[in-house]
Amino acid sequence: MTPDAASDSRATAGAPRRPLQGVRIVECSMLGPAAITTCLADLGADVIKVEPPQGDYGREMTWPIVEGVSLLHLHVNRGKRSLVLDLRKPEAVEVFLELVRNADAVVEAMRPGGLERRGLGYDKLREVNPRIVFITISGYGMTGPYRDYPSHGIAYDTWAGVVKPEVDEEGFTYIPEHVSIGINAGPLFGALGILSGIIEARATGHGSQMEVAQSDSAAAIDWLRSETYRAYERPESEVTGNKADGYARRAPGTAGMKEGVRYNMYESSDGHVLFMASEQAFWKNFCEAVDRMDLFERWPGSKYADHAAGNKELQAELRDIFRTKTSAEWLEFGGRVNTPIAPVNSPQSIAADPQFQDRLPWIPRDRLGADQLPLPIKLVGDELPLPTKAPTVGEHTDEVLRDVLDCDDARLKQLRDAGALGE
Repeated sequence: MTPDAASDSRATAGAPRRPLQGVRIVECSMLGPAAITTCLADLGADVIKVEPPQGDYGREMTWPIVEGVSLLHLHVNRGKRSLVLDLRKPEAVEVFLELVRNADAVVEAMRPGGLERRGLGYDKLREVNPRIVFITISGYGMTGPYRDYPSHGIAYDTWAGVVKPEVDEEGFTYIPEHVSIGINAGPLFGALGILSGIIEARATGHGSQMEVAQSDSAAAIDWLRSETYRAYERPESEVTGNKADGYARRAPGTAGMKEGVRYNMYESSDGHVLFMASEQAFWKNFCEAVDRMDLFERWPGSKYADHAAGNKELQAELRDIFRTKTSAEWLEFGGRVNTPIAPVNSPQSIAADPQFQDRLPWIPRDRLGADQLPLPIKLVGDELPLPTKAPTVGEHTDEVLRDVLDCDDARLKQLRDAGALGE
């Protein structure tokens, strides 16, 4: 059966066609790197998660545990089908190769070389399917002195310089609250790689091998800071700051925002807002609307990118002005007079934000086992089907073998008797 036929067989009659319908991916993954195909499954790819008999222990890792299963598993493995294969058995290896014959891509989401040790490296896979795209996603990648080191998600952010240690009142260092970048960005770069490889393979008939490191990905997302430090190694005759700052060099990235005044956070009467009038036109609109043109006349600023850095007198004036309205009133004000003012939410409060409620409606817990955010990609004039719940270990073993490999009862029994499908 072709990938298109199998994918079509899974579609509900009358349902909208998914953008990646007809794409099949065979995935061997553990823990968070399984997110490399989450968005692809959301977009309609048939992702077959091949698991060992004991399953992906990510089901038990991290908090919260929702009715016995981790939210991590429920989120990153949603929309996938689980097939148990004990790749220590030659019969299971043969089944894996049969799956690859009709697949577009194979994902190795674990330490590099795991499939090679089972006789399922890229060279072997392309013998059965010259169009196969093979991608490995790992912590530190396939090269370099750290390539064989064990690691977890936060390691990629500390390595990339994204997260710095903090010290508590007893003098102990601790991991501060932060957004995990590497463990999230790595899978997104990997998904981009998979799609680019599939496009090339369908055009040329030739597959490819690629890899992505979550540590590299954290550094790549944080490119502005590292590239700014690198640029500042050059003489000031070649690399300066903005014209609005008198060409003085500010600290790289968001650290350079600390001294901002026309671009900074301010306390409202019931919370905080972000004020972003760094363009002169926006700043003028604001001053006119609050009846404080004296502020504009005294500090008109440059045309672009002028944060009025370090102007404490102006900052005090703005502090008092912003305390006079609620956050919601300031947002309405900004939209009405055309000056940028944004909400300042927390991961908890954002769910009550009306923009969030309009753009990111929760996929309900009765669908996925826990309330989850949808894929942020939207089809204009159409909707993506909701993903299915993350599978239990081997939940789709028989289904996959029947509809992908046309296995009958006798073949399934033979595989079970050989131990290829676990106990």
